[in-house]
Amino acid sequence: MSDPYETTEAHLERLLGRALNSFDLPDRLVERLGTALAHSSSLYTTHHSPAAGVWRETHRHTYLLSDGGSVSLWELVYRLEGDRTIRHEVFVGKAEACLAVARLFGEAPAEAAFDPALDPVLAAVEEEADDDAAALSALFAATPPAQRQREYAVEESADHARRVLRRAENPDRPGERTALLLRSAYAHQITQAFGTRHCMADGRGAGFSLYEHSFVLLDGSELSLWEVEHTATPDGRHMCEVYESEVAARGAMELRARVR
Repeated sequence: MSDPYETTEAHLERLLGRALNSFDLPDRLVERLGTALAHSSSLYTTHHSPAAGVWRETHRHTYLLSDGGSVSLWELVYRLEGDRTIRHEVFVGKAEACLAVARLFGEAPAEAAFDPALDPVLAAVEEEADDDAAALSALFAATPPAQRQREYAVEESADHARRVLRRAENPDRPGERTALLLRSAYAHQITQAFGTRHCMADGRGAGFSLYEHSFVLLDGSELSLWEVEHTATPDGRHMCEVYESEVAARGAMELRARVR
């Protein structure tokens, strides 16, 4: 399971670090990926054969770049017969990943099927599979937050809410009323919102990330906290701010980016 707090830079570093063939990627492509502002990862195909002891998965990682373009990398994760080692390889195109599957398993990978009528967002991604900018847009922005399907984890959600509020350093953070409501939280979900960005502050690079912490309360209602993580501070240290609305959080990001 991916870390919801992982930055795009860390995600890319981890992807390339575990890939056996990352050195095969063109240098120019790696340089462009170094400007990535946001990312999205999704499982594209999966094939498991417990009897033979082999399995494989294909993942698509799409990165939004600072020049407005985007790049997708295709990761093949697999285990061979008689070997418990999990291996990773990364490719610049789906066709190359298919060739790798043929090389390793002697067969073409089966395509993951889905019903376009049930998932119009994924349908839009498939129809424009060669347009990575459209794919990232569909995954992050096409569907309003209120209409996105959520998968809540039922765990120490009230304690998670307390930790989020405790690390907030902004004076206008949510008050006691919100804290009181969140004491009844029994499930939550953390998602990275589209809006990660980098800027220059006092001659130094400053990074911003936006996260939504969604909670389900005992009365069945939902409540979200919007957390901004950034390094636009005088000494470049990491700082967290928490807001009750996405509008307020994005406004704070814009203000921090302008104020030097």
